Amino acid sequence: MNPKERTIKTINHEEPDRVPNFATFTRAAAEKVAKHFGMEAVEEDSWLANRLSYTEILLKLGNDVVGVGPTRGVATLLRKDGIWVDEWGFEYRDVGFHREIVRRPLSEITNKKEIENYDFPDPYDCHRWQLAKKQIEKYKNDFAIFGILETTIFEMAWNLVGFEKFLADLAYREDYVSTLLDRIAEYHRICGQIMLDMGIDVLLLGDDFGTQEEMLISPSTWRKIFKPRYNELIAFFKKERPDIKIAYHSCGSIYPIIPELIEVGIDILNPIQPKARSMDLGKLKEKFGSYLCFWGGVDIQEVLPFGTPDEVRKEVKLRIEQASPGGGFIIAPAHDIQGDVPLENIFTYFQAVQEFGRYY
Repeated sequence: MNPKERTIKTINHEEPDRVPNFATFTRAAAEKVAKHFGMEAVEEDSWLANRLSYTEILLKLGNDVVGVGPTRGVATLLRKDGIWVDEWGFEYRDVGFHREIVRRPLSEITNKKEIENYDFPDPYDCHRWQLAKKQIEKYKNDFAIFGILETTIFEMAWNLVGFEKFLADLAYREDYVSTLLDRIAEYHRICGQIMLDMGIDVLLLGDDFGTQEEMLISPSTWRKIFKPRYNELIAFFKKERPDIKIAYHSCGSIYPIIPELIEVGIDILNPIQPKARSMDLGKLKEKFGSYLCFWGGVDIQEVLPFGTPDEVRKEVKLRIEQASPGGGFIIAPAHDIQGDVPLENIFTYFQAVQEFGRYY
């Protein structure tokens, strides 16, 4: 059974030969592993770079899925003052392992007229899809292809505006908010349509609505503002491709809205952050396993960065025992593997998936 067959089978709630795996790296982690193998770690120029980058390294380690998605149609530029500027108008600076946003293009927005005057990147730009086309052609027969559209509505909005300002403006129902959310949703509808036509197997949407203890916004606000937009987007995608599976990503504690994510058409839930309140993988599998395939579950907050290799093995074994019976489980760390995870723990994670993930 090849990785594509294995992944599709488990998404359809059947037991494959073993549990499929789809882990991702930050740049720092990828560079560390690449150096070990004598490979090159190339970060793609994309808003969602970690989901699309380091494919060859991850497949060598044992991933069963290849992530594809829009890259930047216009290359990110480095100014003389050391600031990076991308096609959205974000400005960044390099800080340690990561690149940090220092200016947001809509940080001073006050009304919806400014949204109408703001130029979104062109979703149809042919340069944006060159990498996705190349990756799909290369891997489509052997690996499951996940199209990536995370930061689908909420996260893209607050990134453009700024977190505190956007949450305050959302609470006070400032007139630009609905217009901004709708324009972002339309941008991602077009990007999703393009990837459906390319032949992806799964379309990943997502917005982080959870903290460690509870939701960032109230469930009632989510139901009023965001649920209808997800419902419309997902209905469109499933009308266009009835066979498409929809995955959804949200870090943190989002238990109150899981039944409604199922209601709007989510098939796969990611990343199942085990330290977050009410996100115990075993209990979620028991309650929602008939409706959802789970993807993730391995602790990235304590076990992977700070645990011993034996503790990593035990963590992987536990998550497989909790969620693999009957299929419906793609194992992964509950976030990108970070630069502070020791090499030995990275290799132990992938080896343990192979060791404990077999169905008998």
